[in-house]
Amino acid sequence: MKYNDIASLIESLSERDLSILESLRTHRALTTVLIRRLHFPIGSEPQEAGSGKSHATEMAAAVATIRVLGRLESHRLITRLHRRIGGVRAGSQGITWQLGASGERLLRARHGDPARRRYSEPSPSFIAHTLAAADLAIRLYELARQGAIELLRLEAEPECWRTFLSAHGARQWLKPDLFAITAAGDYENHLFIEADNATEHTPVIVRKALQYQHYANTGIHQQEHGLFPAVAWVVPDGKRKTVIRAALAKEPRLRDLVSTGLFHVVTTDEFPAFITGDPGSTAHPNGPPSQSSPR
Repeated sequence: MKYNDIASLIESLSERDLSILESLRTHRALTTVLIRRLHFPIGSEPQEAGSGKSHATEMAAAVATIRVLGRLESHRLITRLHRRIGGVRAGSQGITWQLGASGERLLRARHGDPARRRYSEPSPSFIAHTLAAADLAIRLYELARQGAIELLRLEAEPECWRTFLSAHGARQWLKPDLFAITAAGDYENHLFIEADNATEHTPVIVRKALQYQHYANTGIHQQEHGLFPAVAWVVPDGKRKTVIRAALAKEPRLRDLVSTGLFHVVTTDEFPAFITGDPGSTAHPNGPPSQSSPR
């Protein structure tokens, strides 16, 4: 695709079209349903830039989503993965999308990015984890649209990764799934988010928690923001929540961090109440994450 072709194609796309492409660039993969939730509001749902007009029903929004995605696919701006989420019965709503060849080149031209990203068919486990993280990000966008929080900053992988030096001077990477700064009232809440699909053994979770501890001890993040974020593992169900909390509490080097509110484990269903600090929530009985600062 030549530069003139890219420029012409950009001119032919709507603001919502470009927003969908940018979302796929940020989150790497999204299902039809996640794209619908993010870009095709229903009824009185608050709208955001690039979301287009609202739709009367969820069915109308779903139909419009499929129509727009089909058009973007015809231009090779996006491409569907072979494996459907939920199997064949999920139909078009179970399709997982990523940027296509033309979409990748278009966004590189738009951002002035010379580094080419190669998009291949990811493994099922990679897609499941990517979509779990994207779902949590979209839940944050939805809470912001509803006015429950202000979403001041949201970083997905790899933007949210942090680098630091170990005690021996070796370079290490901390790789959360998301980093968010939200606000409610006069306070900002800072949060690293781990999307857990109950596929990792608990020793892996404990090692990741210790890595957060090591990063906190460097003071790098505190120098920039004045505090260290809370860390939340978001898990599928209560059973997994109990397992991870027990594993973190059992590690002597982490007990103080668990008791002081640095580490949290919440289910996906509890996540919205945890973020908003709903005082009636069992996910977060003491309000929002303790890693907060005045605005």
